[in-house]
Amino acid sequence: MTNIGLRVVMVTAVLTLSPAAISAEETSFSTFKVLKPELAIAAAQGAMMQCRKEGYQVSASVVDRFGILQATVRDQLAGPHTPDTAYRKAWTAVSFRTNTLSLSKAAESGEAWALRLITGALPLGGGVPILAGDGNLVGAIGVSGAPSGEADEACAKAGIAAISEQIEF
Repeated sequence: MTNIGLRVVMVTAVLTLSPAAISAEETSFSTFKVLKPELAIAAAQGAMMQCRKEGYQVSASVVDRFGILQATVRDQLAGPHTPDTAYRKAWTAVSFRTNTLSLSKAAESGEAWALRLITGALPLGGGVPILAGDGNLVGAIGVSGAPSGEADEACAKAGIAAISEQIEF
């Protein structure tokens, strides 16, 4: 490439990458919604209370949209494994942006079985994404300790229902 050709490429790159070249619609920052800790606690407690009504001793965990733990509650007779399992279900739901009951069925066969090899992922029923009223993912809840993934998921959904009015913004 000649010196003139190289200069044209460099000038084009500078103009393309300059702030003036960025459209008014694009910015350097993203905005997003996250649950306040008070809502995470209320959702976890709502899930635990629903399971208690059904006769189950469970743990419930809520993570933010990035998979960071915000709240965990454990009923007094829930197994010692349930807090970690609830957290992993919540983390899996937010990470894959879907409920873990669906993931557990998908992971039974085909290529999706490899989900079970991802560190931290737990494709067992009981993890449910939490969506704000506008459809944005704001976190996830996981429940562990009920006799089935379906029962864990039902309690997780009750936890989301407990905060639904506050997240319908």
